[in-house]
Amino acid sequence: MDSRIPTALVAAFVLAACNRTDSPPAANAAPTGGATKTAGAGNAGATPGRAGGRGPTTLTLSASDVSVVQPTTIEDVASISGDLHPIETVVIRARIEGDLEAVNVREGQVVRTGQMLARFDANEQESALRSAEADRVAAQSELSTAQWNAEQSQQLFKAGAISEQANRTAQQAVATAKARLAAADSRVRATASVVRDTRVIAPTNGVISKRLIENGEHVSRGASMLEIVRNDVLELVAAVPARAAGLVREGQSVRFIADGRNFGGRVARVSPTIDPTTRSITVYVEVPNPSGAIRGGTFATGQVVSRTVENVLAIPRDAIHYSADGVSQYAYRIVNDAIEYATLKTGVTDDRLGLVEVLEGLKAGDRIITGNVGNVGRGMRVAIAGGPDNGGRRGIGGETSGGAAGGRRGSGGGRQSGTPR
Repeated sequence: MDSRIPTALVAAFVLAACNRTDSPPAANAAPTGGATKTAGAGNAGATPGRAGGRGPTTLTLSASDVSVVQPTTIEDVASISGDLHPIETVVIRARIEGDLEAVNVREGQVVRTGQMLARFDANEQESALRSAEADRVAAQSELSTAQWNAEQSQQLFKAGAISEQANRTAQQAVATAKARLAAADSRVRATASVVRDTRVIAPTNGVISKRLIENGEHVSRGASMLEIVRNDVLELVAAVPARAAGLVREGQSVRFIADGRNFGGRVARVSPTIDPTTRSITVYVEVPNPSGAIRGGTFATGQVVSRTVENVLAIPRDAIHYSADGVSQYAYRIVNDAIEYATLKTGVTDDRLGLVEVLEGLKAGDRIITGNVGNVGRGMRVAIAGGPDNGGRRGIGGETSGGAAGGRRGSGGGRQSGTPR
């Protein structure tokens, strides 16, 4: 037998032993199926090794890959989106039939309550009003005469100069004259109303969105003439998932982004029922727009702020990993320059900042890995690029704890963890 064969076999066994990676002990292992991230610039300096015999593997991280857990303020929000519509749209219809004498407004023009928008030819209506007023004067005169006759008849009846029947006739003439006067008053009011209807008046402040008439046009009663929109207040009708139904209430503040600008609003109304098809509730949000900066129909996205939670521990959402069953959550914590697994219990998620409240598993001052690093295992040694003075100094939630310039950026307001660099 060739003497080189044993030597080759020994070399193969040694090579296989050097390439083997030991699993973490069951007591301190990460939850089954823990997510690992693709290796990026942060672990370019990692040196291969073993957790046993030859020493633990060293993972080189940049300062921005490590954050210090600190108390911060987060918000429990529900995201909404939709089109903003004017709070009110008024369609002005003709109350009478007639010919238009003038139309004083055009599309896009701002109008105020009481402003005259258009005018009908009112000759016929004004003539009818004058006739009704004349009838009322005649009725008033007849009533005065009837009342005087009734007074005289009463005195003559007491003196025995006339019969009771003649006296009753005089009294009934007064009642008849009063009825005629009342009828005349009604005709005056009716004709005066028709005269007023010849002047088309703006019922509210707003902007003319449609003009459907022209000067000299004959308009039928009930025909649409103009459309006014109130855009000083806009309304968003949005759907919120049923699971957030208990968090959304009337009066809560809402933040919006529309046309690249930030706006605020409030929840005006909340539907009392859940849509069985979409499993969501309808929320009506009012957005003040006194300057008219937002146009009706603009698409907007926003968040309903259900509550603000202060002085809590929160970590970036990308720093949280999940077990295979999706139940257990954990984070990579650095203790004495080595990696440990911290099992977490979480609370409120702030979608705007990308932070998650930590109820159990971490304490203030703990250092965790938040960057886009490669395969991570318990017991790995950690080296921070740039030296120990600036490693792990980046605070969570926008707070800082000193150190070099590279570690001053808070993860809440800066780059989201896990974003490839």
